Parts: sequence; C-alpha cells; structure tokens
Amino acid sequence: VQLQASGGGVVQAGESLRLSCAASGHPLSNYAMGWFRQIPGKEREFVAAVSSNGETVSYTDSVKGRFAISPDDAKNLLYLQMNSLKPEDTGVYYCAATSRRSLVPSAAFWDHWGQGTQVTVSS
Repeated sequence: VQLQASGGGVVQAGESLRLSCAASGHPLSNYAMGWFRQIPGKEREFVAAVSSNGETVSYTDSVKGRFAISPDDAKNLLYLQMNSLKPEDTGVYYCAATSRRSLVPSAAFWDHWGQGTQVTVSS
C-alpha cells in the first residue's frame, strides 16, 4: 500500500487542523492505520491508531480528548482531526499502515509509511 499524507500547516495554539492520508494500491480496510510524529533529533513518536475494522482506537496520552483518528474506507482515506493544538504538538506527522492485528505504539512494528506533513503550532 502507498500512503500520502497532507493537511499540515502553521497554526496558533488552540486552533485546529485535519490531516489526511490517502492510500493507494490496496484497500485501507486491509490494514491497521496509524499516525506518528517526529521532531529533529528525536525518535518517531506514536500519536494514534485504529484497527483494520475500525473498532479499536488508541491514542498517546498527550493527545487524548483533543485528537481523533478516523478512517473513510469508501474514499480510502485516513484522517487525524487535531483540536486545541499546543506548541508541543509541532512536528512532522506521518501516516503508517501495518498488517498486524495489534496496535503497537512503536514505529518499528509498522510496515508502510507515507511522506510526512509538517505541523507547526506557535504560542
């Protein structure tokens, strides 16, 4: 599966952004899907994931209640709605896919990656 993320930008703290990830080559519903983010000098950090059937979601603690991950199987798109953004949410956001059933919050367990999209939140 090929993945392409988009929707990043520069926003003020407290504002919202919605990231999109377009999948091609295979149906999105074949994979668990996730979002990770990375800042220079740090490892890629887990943000959110959803199981292939959409029934299980997982978030890192720092985004719970503010971010929402949602797949649109009909359009083969994955979204990450980000509300109440904070400066510490700044980073390059990547979408990822895996055939594993478990939503492992470690980049090493995810098989397919899109290019990143930059999110910058100013205070």
